[in-house]
Amino acid sequence: MKDLNDDAWRARVHLAAANRLAVHDDLEEGIDNHFTMRVPGQDDRYLVLPFGLHWSEAKASNLIVFNEAGEVLEGEGTLELSALSIHAPLHRLTGANVILHTHQTWALALNMLEDNRLLPASQTAAFLTRSIAYDDGYTGLAASLSEGERLARVLGDKQIMFMKNHGVLVTGDTVGQAYRRLYKLERVCRAQVLAMSTGKPIALLDEATERKVAAPNPRNSHSQAEREALYFAAMMRVLDREMPGYAE
Repeated sequence: MKDLNDDAWRARVHLAAANRLAVHDDLEEGIDNHFTMRVPGQDDRYLVLPFGLHWSEAKASNLIVFNEAGEVLEGEGTLELSALSIHAPLHRLTGANVILHTHQTWALALNMLEDNRLLPASQTAAFLTRSIAYDDGYTGLAASLSEGERLARVLGDKQIMFMKNHGVLVTGDTVGQAYRRLYKLERVCRAQVLAMSTGKPIALLDEATERKVAAPNPRNSHSQAEREALYFAAMMRVLDREMPGYAE
């Protein structure tokens, strides 16, 4: 095993782990959708799993490196067109280190509704609601860089995008931060869809409480970044037990 103190190798290990975690957490569609990360120290090169591999097969060593011209610069395999079209412009225009895009079930169910807004109806939702941009203009499969550029304009300074009739997208500074957002997003979407299915009124948090929940609390034992790192380390230990091989 290579040294996790090496930034480039650690990036590969973490992105491969995120792909496998998406299988573990039922967020993936087999070989479709895309997780990408900037190569550390190279703002115009990105890591991704080559198209055709199941996400459970992701390894640090089988990720490929690509650029916005669609060239595979390192590794073997195919770069899928929509991965290029969506992710490369978003990385370039938003500055995001990590971009995760899925069609995960409960978030997609909410995004199939005419009113697809995430409601501030739970503590976890309150952490997310003000970080969401909404793309209500789905136009079909992404086939050019202009689509990623359009999505970057929609995303703006937010970290999460609801893509109506399509799926969701999250960004992050680290893989752990982005994946934790994606996982929690699926959980709150599931809770909201289930609550809506009862047909009963949903109790919303008032705006002051929503802001209070989302605001950093200096009295917490761990910072947000520490929580994200601890979460992802714990989930990699789960993978070590249940789906080993991602760090090869």
